[in-house]
Amino acid sequence: MTNTKARTAAMITPVGQEAQDEARALARDGRAGKAVRRLRKDSWLKRGPAREALELLVDGQELPTNSGQALEALRRLDAPLVGELTALLDSGRQIAAVKLLRERTGIDLAGGYHLVVELGSRPGTT
Repeated sequence: MTNTKARTAAMITPVGQEAQDEARALARDGRAGKAVRRLRKDSWLKRGPAREALELLVDGQELPTNSGQALEALRRLDAPLVGELTALLDSGRQIAAVKLLRERTGIDLAGGYHLVVELGSRPGTT
């Protein structure tokens, strides 16, 4: 059974392309544990989201490699949440935006902070 928050966190946490490629190869060789550790090494993924990320990679999906791609993935997954985050940023409540993002998606603190900063740097948000 898929953990929704872990899956969401996996889909919106940037992971370098090299780490993604190596994790896919390790999974093909039956080394899922090592593949999960490889994903965690170069990202902010926790154990559960890293397992979900590996499952996504094995299924042929790509993960975001930077905060911009992660933000676009979040927009596709939960546009209303992005609207709420934007409203918080527009009112100068960056910390509240990070907290809300973490509560709703399960993303870790560093990943949540970077996504909120990315959202705040986009035109139309402050």
